Parts: sequence; structure tokens; C-alpha cells
Amino acid sequence: MILLILVTLLWAFSFSLIGVYLAGQVDSYFSVLTRVLLATLVFLPFLNWRTPPRTAFTLMAIGAVQLGLMYLFYYQSFLLLSVPEVLLFTIFTPVYIALIYDLLARRFSIWNLLVAATAVAGAAIIRWDTLSGDYWLGFFVVQGANLCFATGQVAYKQFMQSAYGRGQTLAPRQTFGWFFIGASLVATTAWLILGKPQFPGTGVQWGILLWLGAVASGLGYFLWNKGATQVSAGTLAAMNNALIPAGLLVNLMIWNRDANLVRLATGGVIIVLAVVLSEWHSRARNGKHRDSP
Repeated sequence: MILLILVTLLWAFSFSLIGVYLAGQVDSYFSVLTRVLLATLVFLPFLNWRTPPRTAFTLMAIGAVQLGLMYLFYYQSFLLLSVPEVLLFTIFTPVYIALIYDLLARRFSIWNLLVAATAVAGAAIIRWDTLSGDYWLGFFVVQGANLCFATGQVAYKQFMQSAYGRGQTLAPRQTFGWFFIGASLVATTAWLILGKPQFPGTGVQWGILLWLGAVASGLGYFLWNKGATQVSAGTLAAMNNALIPAGLLVNLMIWNRDANLVRLATGGVIIVLAVVLSEWHSRARNGKHRDSP
């Protein structure tokens, strides 16, 4: 639990740093590529090249989804939405985590559709006067990032627990480099195909990319995924949303003091209500299963 809290504090500034200093100023694909390559360099010295092929390729696949694809969606969203909107729309990650666990258990819940409908209503209120196509595109782009992040967390948690159950002896730091290598392959491909020659033009922008890559991504994702293996699925889902108030507080107090707080708060409350409803239903269902004879 302490690892998830530490990473939450670490990531609280990332949203604003991207939205204020990088979005629209530095090519998003180059930003993603730089960030994952720096994170890869952090873990290459620890990487055990004799990792069993199954472990290596599985971690590469997880990294490609949780970090590579997620970042491609995530950075594009800052071109369409404000930082507070991106933060609020990330609240659905726990819903996707619950949905993935339902799919793995071959269950389906109509409540997920109710949560989604309620959330869309909350999103509409936040910018009711300018509900443009770009706004809704941004909303769904963030959902793409959320789904990738949720899928990666569940996959890493289950794979690592299974691997150590089978007698895995390598420490996580000796294998986590494969996670970043997988993400790097996705980021490199995207940049070569879609990237533009729009590079950082100031020392501040290069410094932010260095921080985001080596610390926020390199150290942050390792500690987050390690923490995910130490807590229950419910705690993991809840901790995904702890980042939202932390990130909002940083953004509104330092960089975005002119935001429409009334509309943001109203829509945010409705979105939070949707997730609370989902959590309540999930806990009630799990409790019912435990009490059944």
C-alpha cells in the first residue's frame, strides 16, 4: 500500500507538466518515445538477459499495452482537453479493472453500462456550453488510455503472482526492463510512422522529459506495479483514483486558477458518484458470494 501512495504523490505533478509545458509544443509521439526510452535505460543495467523467454515476452506485451499504447492515447488527450478534464476522465480505470476481472471470471454486469452513462452525463456538464467533437473525442481518447492502463495492471499482477507460484527466482528489478522494452517498441513504431519534427526548444522542456522518463516512468511504474502485486484487486482499483484529487489540487493551485470550479465540481461529483456506485455494487456482490453456502 505504501508503494502505491508514494507513486501517487510522485505522479501528481505529471499531468500539469505535460499539459502546461509539452502539449502542443513538443510532438506527442516524440515525448512518448523519449519518456519510455529513458525509463528503459534506467532498468537496462539490472536486466537479466537470461530471463525465461515466456517471462520476457509476456512482460514486453504487458509493457506495450500498459505503457506504450496507454501513452499514445494519454498524450493525444492533452491536445483536446484541459488538464483537469484529463484528470477527471481517468476516474474510470477502476471500473475497467472490475470489468476485466468480470470478463476473466466470465461474468457480466449491467451496472457497468449504468456507470458509463452516468459518467458521460458528468462529462457533459463540465463543458456544457462547448460540447464540440474534439471534446468528446478527447473523452474517449482518455478512456482508451484508461483501458490500456487497467489491462496492464491486471495482467502484471496476475502474471507475476503466477510466475512466483511456479518458482520464479528472478527479482522483479531483474525482469522489469522487458516491460519498458515492449513499450519502447510501440513508441518507436508510432513515432516513425506518425511523428513530426517538433522537438523540445528549451532546457525546461528537456528537463521535464528527463524527469518524466527517468523518475515518473522508470521508477514510478516499477514501484506501482510492484505495489499492485501486494494489495487486493479492490485496493488497487481504489488507489487508481487517489491520483485524481492530488493531480487536481496541484493543477488548480499552481497552473489553472481560472478554471470554472463550479462546473468542474458539479460534473466531477457526478463522475465520482458513478464510480462510487460501481464500487458499492462490486463490494455488495463480492460479499454476497462470500456469504453463500
